[in-house]
Amino acid sequence: MSTTLERPPSRAGTESATLAGTGTLVRFMLRRDRIRFPAWAVGLPLLMAYFAVALESLAGTPEDLQGLTSFTSSPAGALFGGPGFGFDQLTLERFLVGQYGLYILVGAGLMGLLTVVRHTRAEEHTGRAELVRANVVGRHAQLTAALVLTTLMAVLATVLIALVMTSRGYDAGGSLLFGASAGAVVVAFGAIGAVTAQLSEYPRAAAGFAGALLGTAFVLRGLGDMAAVQGSGPSWLSWLSPIGWSQQTAPYTHDDWWPLALCLVFSAAVTAAGYALSARRDFGAGLIPPRPGSPRAAAWLSGPLALSFRLQRAGLIGWSLALLVGGVAYGSFTQPLLEGFQDAPEDLLAVMGGSENMLAGYLGLMGFFMALVVTIFVILAVHGLRGEETEGRAEPVLATAVGRSAWIGSYLLVSAIGAPWLLLVAGLGMGLGAAVSTGDSGLVADLVAGHLAHTPAVWLVLAIAALLYAAVPRALPAAWAVLGYGLIAGMFAPMLNLPDEVIRISPFGHIGDYPRDDISITAVLILTLLAAAGAAAAIARFRRRDLVTTA
Repeated sequence: MSTTLERPPSRAGTESATLAGTGTLVRFMLRRDRIRFPAWAVGLPLLMAYFAVALESLAGTPEDLQGLTSFTSSPAGALFGGPGFGFDQLTLERFLVGQYGLYILVGAGLMGLLTVVRHTRAEEHTGRAELVRANVVGRHAQLTAALVLTTLMAVLATVLIALVMTSRGYDAGGSLLFGASAGAVVVAFGAIGAVTAQLSEYPRAAAGFAGALLGTAFVLRGLGDMAAVQGSGPSWLSWLSPIGWSQQTAPYTHDDWWPLALCLVFSAAVTAAGYALSARRDFGAGLIPPRPGSPRAAAWLSGPLALSFRLQRAGLIGWSLALLVGGVAYGSFTQPLLEGFQDAPEDLLAVMGGSENMLAGYLGLMGFFMALVVTIFVILAVHGLRGEETEGRAEPVLATAVGRSAWIGSYLLVSAIGAPWLLLVAGLGMGLGAAVSTGDSGLVADLVAGHLAHTPAVWLVLAIAALLYAAVPRALPAAWAVLGYGLIAGMFAPMLNLPDEVIRISPFGHIGDYPRDDISITAVLILTLLAAAGAAAAIARFRRRDLVTTA
């Protein structure tokens, strides 16, 4: 009798097997994201080009540019923009990356984390990854392909942002550095998405975890930058944020490349953690197991309305806590921010309605800003509705005595009720923070009223999103364009002295930013009627189309 011993596979061979099929998956992902890929990679450079044109219109002369110095060097400028490197000798390019560049970096972070979660956890959740793995595909191929795709998006965004900045006549080295800073944030939060995708078996939870970390990075950077500008406090907090690392490169001023090494080391370490965690879980499962439900349904969970509330309950709780904390934080900085705005140029003060009543202008602006944030919630709620349909959970419900109108109507009703609730929470938090900061307790009632006044505008965006979902489900992402236009019209149209018609195209340009403006009761009624009509049209259209069981 003889025994044959086989040589165990080499480590290199094992690693090669776990990555088998990566190149094919990258091609598949590029094919699937043939619209989404260029939309993200080109969208950020186009937004930067818009900021450049707007700034050149705002500060066309050296005198106008120097008028921005007092604001940008204040705690308010640090909170809304960054540490302001080189603002003692301000130039257009320095102001552009020092104030507006922050929002490009935040968008880059969203691009990275959403792309990775979309092509990893979402693929497992829908069952497509299981079909793919039935072929010759390694265990780590899906995650690797998603990270490769994210890196390609980062490289393309880097190159295009550098070209946009260089085309405006700015220094090529600084332009490339800022583009690379944005690309580094894409990679860093793509790595974070690779970790959160292993934690929960639900893509929305995975994206939510990563988004919460992005928000934390934003807050830490803001607190650290404010402390740095004031010359006291925990300025080191900026160094705990990947966004802060990219800002510390100081394009067009110091042109330091070395902070990007922190992003790369962080990305490598977090990516390695993502691979390690993916090897410790079962396919389709998350490392954080879902909480088992009760074997019996609660008495109140007996209809489509209760089911819709149950599905959105966790989101409402999370958003409520976040908006309450955010409102208190922004309200607490009311007095320092007003002091920072005192010497701001008139074009910037136009955003808050002029210098006559800075307090009312700032509080009205924050009410508008919080309304935009709540609008994100309602659009995501409609995306969740589509997810219920495409992932096959709507079909069993509609196979019972629940009608289509009741199903979609209940979901929209919960979202519609959630909008004023979240605005109330945000206004209450903002009012309490502002009252403590200024010593005026009457601001609580003003802030609550000002926030709630935006409810009809949020409802109208909800109705638009619902109508897109009911008529052309694949066109649902177009609802984000309404939000984006509202942000640009509300923040930049006053600075550029654009016609009122440009602002009034936005749903948020009619009611007024109380307490700066009086609340237009007529606009409230008209927007409410339009939202109701849009929701009714969405329900009617949904009843006449077939269900879509694949994304």
